[in-house]
Amino acid sequence: MKLLSIIGITFILSLIATRLFEGFWNFLFSGNLALAVFVIFTGVAHFKYQKGMAMMIPDFFPAKMFLVYFTGILEIAAGIGLMIPSIREITALLLILFFIIIFFANINSSKKRINLFKGDFTGPGLGYLYKERLPMQIILIAWTWFFGIYLA
Repeated sequence: MKLLSIIGITFILSLIATRLFEGFWNFLFSGNLALAVFVIFTGVAHFKYQKGMAMMIPDFFPAKMFLVYFTGILEIAAGIGLMIPSIREITALLLILFFIIIFFANINSSKKRINLFKGDFTGPGLGYLYKERLPMQIILIAWTWFFGIYLA
C-alpha cells in the first residue's frame, strides 16, 4: 500500500496546483496525472528490479526478461497515454485489463514468497497478497475507471 502514497501525494499536490494556477480544482487532470506518475514509476521499476520481476512470472512463460522489459515499456506508455485526452479512455481500458492480468503474476509471486526488490525467496507470502496487493489492485482499477473513463 506504500506505493499508493505516490498516487495520493501526486493527486493532492496536483489539485492544489490546479487550484492556484487554473482557479479551480481540476479533478480529471489531477486524477490522471497521479495515476500516470504511479504507472511510470512502476514501469521504470521493471528496469531496476528486473530479476525479481522475472521471478514473479509463472514458470510456463518463456522469455521472462523480455516480458519484464516489455511490460515496463507498456506501463510507461500507459502513463503517457493517460495524459493525452484523445487516447485517455482506451489507455484506461487497456490499463484496467493489464492490472487484471498482472494480478496473476502477483499470485504466483506471493505463493513463491518472492521478494521483488532482492530477487530472492524472502518475500511476505500470501498474507501480503490478501491484505495489501488485492486491495491495491481494486483501488488501482477503480481509480483508472473513475478518472480515465467515467470522468473523461
